[in-house]
Amino acid sequence: MERNKKKAVGGGLLLGAVNGLFGGGGGMIGVPVLSDVLGYERKQAHATAILIITPVCAVSAISYFVNGFIDWSVIIPATIGNVAGGLLGAKLLGKLPKLWVDIVFITLMLVAGIRMVIG
Repeated sequence: MERNKKKAVGGGLLLGAVNGLFGGGGGMIGVPVLSDVLGYERKQAHATAILIITPVCAVSAISYFVNGFIDWSVIIPATIGNVAGGLLGAKLLGKLPKLWVDIVFITLMLVAGIRMVIG
């Protein structure tokens, strides 16, 4: 197996484990792996990570469902919000300069990390 394919498989294993363990957050692993390790341009890395995360999220969701961790009262409103946000984000990704995409991504990662530490 060529070097990039090995890196892609390794990154995929890491992304899947993070997504399965935390129920999300795979993009935080996927984007850096795609851009920094595999050499994708940052916007292409964001878009590709979304397509990679989709089946990973589906598998994780099935696992959570089977184990009884689903709160059905939030499924429809959260799905509507996610679809709307995804459409808006995809539209913005095509229009925002690379620097702003990086700033927003880094800021969200920092805020999420700080919130996890301080609880």
